[in-house]
Amino acid sequence: MDIDIDITDDRWETLGLPAIAERAAIAVLARLDIEPDECELSILGCGDDKIKELNADFREKDKATNVLSWPADERGAEVEGELPEPPEEDGFGAIELGDIAISYDTCAREADEAGKSLEHHATHLMVHGVLHLLGFDHIREGDASLMEGLETEILGKMGIADPYSEE
Repeated sequence: MDIDIDITDDRWETLGLPAIAERAAIAVLARLDIEPDECELSILGCGDDKIKELNADFREKDKATNVLSWPADERGAEVEGELPEPPEEDGFGAIELGDIAISYDTCAREADEAGKSLEHHATHLMVHGVLHLLGFDHIREGDASLMEGLETEILGKMGIADPYSEE
């Protein structure tokens, strides 16, 4: 797996974002039977100021968010609740997944508010972001159910509790 990580907020280094990102990406790819060694993705570990700027530029939302993703290819399922088309190699033996940005400030605030470990919440957001790169979404109810189920299953195999549980 080739992960290009740009950390502009040093708190991500302290938390170990490179290892969290790699572990999360490999877990998602393994679950979906995609060879991790062929995949490439880029990650930006930033703070709220940068992610707010990105959110405004790309989504026209003038506020910070936890994670953003930009898939290399649109792969969304045509039929609600079905799996998206799997990614294909680019002709050179690589599968370019896309880019993810994650904000330390929002991630830490959400983890604190939910009483969760910051590492576990960051792992959840990375799993969520990688699934987005692979065409999963949560706009339609059936797609959301599929995506949340996969997140819960993948995180459970990683020893992380269901992030959607009310407990």
